Amino acid sequence: MKAPVFGIAGWKNSGKTTLTCALVAEFSRRGFRVATVKHAHHVFDIDREGADSHCHRRAGANEVAIVSGRRWALMHELVDEAEPTLEEILSRLSPCDLVLIEGYKNEPHPKIEVRRSAARGDKPLAPTDPTVLAIAADHRIDDSPIPVIDLDDVDAIADLISAHLGLAKRKQASSPG
Repeated sequence: MKAPVFGIAGWKNSGKTTLTCALVAEFSRRGFRVATVKHAHHVFDIDREGADSHCHRRAGANEVAIVSGRRWALMHELVDEAEPTLEEILSRLSPCDLVLIEGYKNEPHPKIEVRRSAARGDKPLAPTDPTVLAIAADHRIDDSPIPVIDLDDVDAIADLISAHLGLAKRKQASSPG
């Protein structure tokens, strides 16, 4: 069974990462196995110069796996390839109960829009995106046709996500016995 996905979307400095981390902690506390996918609009590197894996990549390896007794990572260089689609990335994840997606605001999965006073200058997503099911904000929003939840109320946001995805029912259905 494919894990359900739910997105955390918003403009730069809106608080997406803070909320995503808080939701991962909350869903983990509730007993769910959570995976995340983060979209970056800039060049990033999870490797450090001087490391053996960095040397492998610099030498021309298209993929480098780093494996230890505690974790493993696979880095794939996009040489002449297009950025993989969200679906392609989701298909590579290990089985889990929930995938939280940070970013990918234009993809058609259900999502919550994050708004902070400090990032108010950008155009809201919700009015033109029917996949935005609620807004998490640190300020008052009047006349919203969708629920507005306090950005710090992680329990309420997790409850909304859980209810929308039917996580409790899914968990019961996948439990042995």
